[in-house]
Amino acid sequence: MNNKISVIAFDADDTLWANEPYFREAEDQFAGLLEDFLPRHSIVSELYKTEVANLPLYGYGIKGFMLSMIETVLKITNGKANPEVLKKVLELGQEMLSKPVELLDGVEDVLKALNGKFRLVVATKGDLLDQQRKLTKSGLDHYFHHIEIMSDKQEQDYRKLLKHLDCKPEEFLMLGNSLKSDVLPVLAIGGHAVHIPYHTTWVHEHIDHTINHPNFYQMDSLAEVLTKLI
Repeated sequence: MNNKISVIAFDADDTLWANEPYFREAEDQFAGLLEDFLPRHSIVSELYKTEVANLPLYGYGIKGFMLSMIETVLKITNGKANPEVLKKVLELGQEMLSKPVELLDGVEDVLKALNGKFRLVVATKGDLLDQQRKLTKSGLDHYFHHIEIMSDKQEQDYRKLLKHLDCKPEEFLMLGNSLKSDVLPVLAIGGHAVHIPYHTTWVHEHIDHTINHPNFYQMDSLAEVLTKLI
């Protein structure tokens, strides 16, 4: 790996702590609320279509997910939903917002090992308030030089981050579980990226091609990164 790397950025959700399983659990409970109207797989499909359509309006995160669930209820029931169903949808979202922060295996050991040797930053997307809540609850915030909570992770978003950090692309390494958000845009601007798969990834983050790039690394765990950097 390039020995010029000076800044290491970490995705947060499903890289530092668990996140996607909570969405899938809520999605399953949501489908159960409407199974009198449609089969569960059709409900999940309608919710996904609504979520993707709403990304330009609401961005990523639990609050946008809640609004998309409410919209999907109204769509599936033709606006005749029992208010009790809408109440339960809100409760599902509120439960998600109060979930504990479950660190993934080895995360803090990796941060301790890299701390002081590199500038460490968080580069994540999602709802500002919720991501700040999770970072505070995680107890990891003191390891990071900078926290960047993005509305999206496109090339221009990473360029903005590098400009703020006064970091050249070849000095930047991104670690994350999403090929679409954490890898491809970073490689496109000349940075380095490590993909660390998580067992559950939102389908919207999937890509349908392999990546062959000199700055791309595939690793099984966050701890494996240490073998390449230290």
